Amino acid sequence: MSTKPIKVVFSGMQPTSGVTLGNYLGAMRNFVKLQHEAQCFFCVVDLHALTIPQDPVQLRKNTLDMARLYVAAGIDPDVATIFVQSHVSAHAEMGWLMEVSCYYGELQRMTQFKDKSAKAEVVTTGLFTYPALMAADILLYDTTHVPVGDDQKQHLELARDIAVRLNNRFGREVVVVPEPYIPPREAGGRIMSLQNPTQKMSKSDPDESATIHMLDTPDAIRKKIKRAVTDSESEVRYDPEKKPGVSNLMVILSLCTGMSLDEIAGRYTG
Repeated sequence: MSTKPIKVVFSGMQPTSGVTLGNYLGAMRNFVKLQHEAQCFFCVVDLHALTIPQDPVQLRKNTLDMARLYVAAGIDPDVATIFVQSHVSAHAEMGWLMEVSCYYGELQRMTQFKDKSAKAEVVTTGLFTYPALMAADILLYDTTHVPVGDDQKQHLELARDIAVRLNNRFGREVVVVPEPYIPPREAGGRIMSLQNPTQKMSKSDPDESATIHMLDTPDAIRKKIKRAVTDSESEVRYDPEKKPGVSNLMVILSLCTGMSLDEIAGRYTG
């Protein structure tokens, strides 16, 4: 973890579909604490959502829902800044400056672009330049720390590379070089798919039973938990390699209740 003081935090979430339990436990829950420790900008990144076709009416609804979920998660609009990306034209303007400051080869090497373009029938240039706009989002606010998951680490590294390049080009600090924010181990966890616990829980998973959405009804959540993949053993223990399904449910229960993994194992074994 970086020793640089946490002064400014930026995080953005796409309004493409429902926020998942993984988004909440792994990220949003930590934001509630962070808002009192730093100047925080929490953005609904609707411009990023346009890398795939969107229904305008649905996108507007999803954007409003995402803003509401930030507040529902405990983020105070009087303490932190919650806003919509497209409402601040500087994001698009800065995005162009980032595009002309990074290299074709850098964008071409992005793992997420390779994965998504391989699955798409049509690949837009927006998907290719997505990391440049993400760099703009971050650098625009002199961000010192960015909460990132494994799938976004490479994009943050690109933002850092661009920042260093610009500072070297102009011979002074024109932008802040951001650091990744990695929460304390007990503050959050990596939540996996309920149906394939070796893969991260995703809001774009085609199997609806694999993902718990924050706007799911209590009955829907109960059904998904009951159908979650586990194993045939009666022993309950935390072992992500040998018992990924059980371990995933243990992490979820631990983060939701505050119980330790050992307490859960002792209570439910047998």
